[in-house]
Amino acid sequence: MLRREFLAMRNRLTVDDVRGAGDALADRALELPELADARTVAAYVSVGAEPGTLALLDALRARDVRVLLPVLLPDNDLDWGAYEGEGSLARVQHGGKMALFEPSGERLGPDAVTAADVVLLPGLAVDGRGMRLGRGGGSYDRVLARLERAGAHPALVVLLYDSEVVGRVPAEAHDRPVRAVVTPSGVRRFTA
Repeated sequence: MLRREFLAMRNRLTVDDVRGAGDALADRALELPELADARTVAAYVSVGAEPGTLALLDALRARDVRVLLPVLLPDNDLDWGAYEGEGSLARVQHGGKMALFEPSGERLGPDAVTAADVVLLPGLAVDGRGMRLGRGGGSYDRVLARLERAGAHPALVVLLYDSEVVGRVPAEAHDRPVRAVVTPSGVRRFTA
């Protein structure tokens, strides 16, 4: 129910709203010390009314940061590929799910994410504890579990709209808090 409410709010946004939020989001995210020092960042290409990420991805590449993007596998796990600019993306339709933009180059394997200094996570909301509400497919739960098993501790940052920072979201035992949320108006940090 909660996911539907957040998606309905996003669906009311105009293309200009999404683009403007994406530009502001990139500006705020680029101020993060974690991104200033990062050599490898795992990110994603926004789709639909998600806060836009392309401006941020291009800015990171311009800083010579290696940007990894997910490739959705049939079992909802994620493989990874390098972002080489907007022209390197392919629109991929995954069954009845929404089409995603994925890197068209070499696949690096699901463990490639363990080399990331920062993982930028999609979501629908985050609460005051830093708990993230995802779309419910479990892809990023698998990523976070993989990082934990590998002993990797990248900075976890979720990218959202201002209205999606809420009092509380449901959390399960396997959920892990994020370090920060970046919204078009600023950054909020959480104590882990």
